[in-house]
Amino acid sequence: MAKFTGIADPDISTPQEQERRLRRAKKAALAAFLGGALEYYDFFVYATAASLVFSKIFFPSGNPTIALISSFATFGVAYVARPFGAIVFGHLGDRIGRKNTLVLTLVLMGGATFLIGVLPDFHAAGYLAPVLLVVLRLLQGLSAGAETAGASALTMEESPVGRRAFFPSFAMSGISAGIVLASLVFLPVSAMSDADKLSWGWRIPFWSSLIVLIVAYLVRRSLEEPEVFEEKAQHHDLVKLPFVDMFRTHTPQFFQVALMSFETVTNTFMQSFGIAYAVAVGVPAPTMLWVSALGNVVAIATQPFAAFLADRFGRKPLFISGVIGSGALIFVYFSSISTQNIPLIFLTSTLITAGTYAMSNAIYPAWFAELFNVRVRYSGMAIGLQIGILCAGFTPLLGTALVNGVPANWGPAAWIVAGSSVLAIIGALWARETFRTPIHELGNKVHGSK
Repeated sequence: MAKFTGIADPDISTPQEQERRLRRAKKAALAAFLGGALEYYDFFVYATAASLVFSKIFFPSGNPTIALISSFATFGVAYVARPFGAIVFGHLGDRIGRKNTLVLTLVLMGGATFLIGVLPDFHAAGYLAPVLLVVLRLLQGLSAGAETAGASALTMEESPVGRRAFFPSFAMSGISAGIVLASLVFLPVSAMSDADKLSWGWRIPFWSSLIVLIVAYLVRRSLEEPEVFEEKAQHHDLVKLPFVDMFRTHTPQFFQVALMSFETVTNTFMQSFGIAYAVAVGVPAPTMLWVSALGNVVAIATQPFAAFLADRFGRKPLFISGVIGSGALIFVYFSSISTQNIPLIFLTSTLITAGTYAMSNAIYPAWFAELFNVRVRYSGMAIGLQIGILCAGFTPLLGTALVNGVPANWGPAAWIVAGSSVLAIIGALWARETFRTPIHELGNKVHGSK
């Protein structure tokens, strides 16, 4: 039986080595779950607040549609910051290691979220209030630009043979858990009187993020660097400018990931514009929060199952099937909202969030990371992923402008998601299948590598 040589994901290893690798993979998956929960609790608490509260407290009173568009614009600016976060933290992750970079992104997100909860409103601070809101939202975006890619890369590199999709999928289940927490924490807030909700109630969800931050920080600090990265570091075989080398050596992979990242439009659009549109047509806000919570609770379980299937049958068929399903079902989803058909809203939202979207969403953490060489993996995945996510951040604003407050005019909103799905399918058809490729053979050879 071959000895372990220091290269991760060996073809043959001892039972003891397999058990050790499994323990490391489980620990990395737990850290990815908790980190994803914090990052996207924070991120979608903001999305919910932007849909329901911020247009009334951070902007001058007047036209409510213009105020809502302004609120969604502050939501979108974080997506402008995300590519910069991907570049900066991607560089650090490929140069100094995954672990320390991920601790830094975690603290940045948690700190910015807490500070949003103590901001003065427009009545107290005038235009300084939205300016400060934008600054903190930009810090959230910098952090989120590297969190998923880093956690996915680290967990994939720690995963044993044949389970490289399963363990990274827990980062996505953590995101679902964070969205559930964000939805549930706003339920008592939405039940408050308008005076209490707008004066202090909306702040509670932002302050509550400290609890998740402490737990996630302690777990993440206890991680080790993946051995496949450590081997490169010990042999001084890392590149000085991963961002530059990635574009030179992995150009097709970068554009493949950028196109496939448009699958994220579905969830972002449903979690922000979907809630605001439903409330505008007469569906109670607490109902939509329960809709979101139900779908994401089920997705916590269905995403690892989809990843399990991807480890058996490949990345491509599961990802493409999921994207096609989401692009089709979104028309039923918005139609059900426009007619205030509550049972159908619950059904279609759950079918998308825990079904079709879960199929594509659970697979990309492994697949995107597998397309790159270890020396540029963090940068390549982080930057490529942000292309679609950047566009996703402004789709709520675009949807609000196109629908223009007309309940029956939901068609443009659905077509935004459907069009994004087509781009994701093109990227998936172009990308290579990687589920059977040994980890030390993933990606292209980087210039100067040994």
